[in-house]
Amino acid sequence: MSTEKKWTQAEVVALYNKPIMELLYEAATVHRTYHDPNKVQVSTLISIKTGGCPEDCAYCPQAARYHTDVKAERLMSVEQVKAQALAAKAGGSSRICMGAAWRNVKDGPEFDQVLDMVRTLNRLDMEVCCTLGMLTENQALRLSEAGLYAYNHNLDSSAEYYEEIISTRSYDDRLQTIENVRKTNITVCSGGIIGMGKA
Repeated sequence: MSTEKKWTQAEVVALYNKPIMELLYEAATVHRTYHDPNKVQVSTLISIKTGGCPEDCAYCPQAARYHTDVKAERLMSVEQVKAQALAAKAGGSSRICMGAAWRNVKDGPEFDQVLDMVRTLNRLDMEVCCTLGMLTENQALRLSEAGLYAYNHNLDSSAEYYEEIISTRSYDDRLQTIENVRKTNITVCSGGIIGMGKA
């Protein structure tokens, strides 16, 4: 299946309006084409740096400007992440996704620490993915060299509706990060959110 398909708005609306059981059938058919239908990969998300994000994504409780019950926490240590990954592996996970509430990755000690986390989890024989905000081409390359398997960077909405939900970055900023990741060996994991108010 090609990932280069350009979806029209009409095709997206038709998919959105398709009956759920039909969607499940189609998804199962595609899954069986490429995977053992009786196996599911278990992944665990670790929030390595929680809350205090300077972005204003309308849907996110980790944004500093919103009053939510999310308590801001500093970046976890490599040892803390390793301990959580080992517990996840013992519970059946084969992939760890590390998420940090950042607008973008900043070069320096914290990014170096994240690179060390990636290397450490790779030594546990686990797939490692991250969602760290926007990346430069050099940062994507460094994550690839550290052994990162996948990078999650959601587009959130359509380009036309983007400014209605986020003002602290542009749709093109998101596309640029995805392009930077695609220049490496890291796979891209990217999606959107349906039902945020667009008619």
